[in-house]
Amino acid sequence: MIKSYLITDPAYYGTDTKTFSTKLSSILDSSKTDFALYRDKENKNYARFAEIFVSTCKSRKIAPILHQDYMLADTLNAYGVHLTSVQFDDIGPAKRLGLFVVVSTHTFDEIKKASELGADAVTYSPVFFSPGKGIPKGLARLKEIVGKINIKIIALGGITTDEQVRAVESCGVFAYASIRKFIKA
Repeated sequence: MIKSYLITDPAYYGTDTKTFSTKLSSILDSSKTDFALYRDKENKNYARFAEIFVSTCKSRKIAPILHQDYMLADTLNAYGVHLTSVQFDDIGPAKRLGLFVVVSTHTFDEIKKASELGADAVTYSPVFFSPGKGIPKGLARLKEIVGKINIKIIALGGITTDEQVRAVESCGVFAYASIRKFIKA
């Protein structure tokens, strides 16, 4: 069965910890997700929100993953870290800390590089249309990539319906990731 990977959206939960905690709890309680990523590039109190995020996920037996900061992920005892497509040099140090490492990728060469450097999984995107994310890769390309490489592939981009989840699952991916499938603002 395909795994699910919820990605948070700061537009939904605001900038105070109480609202964040309440809305995060609501999302996690109404979603059946295996992994959750706390992603917020603008929050100046990221570490404090990340602490709430990790605790809230763990209380629901959901694997918490933090964005970019593998040292903070280790400090907070998160399950893993999701690195950007320019953080390949951080794969090794994150793995040495025992973290599950996901890397954002958009090309086969990036997937291959992440795999060679020891990442556990990659997101490949955008599979479907997603506002501001470029031309969709499509299902045929996704299936081709899955067949060429031995690393967990997480389909990402424009996955908002159960039909799309089934479509990416039929390509053989490990998981699908989404914001809009889980978070209805």
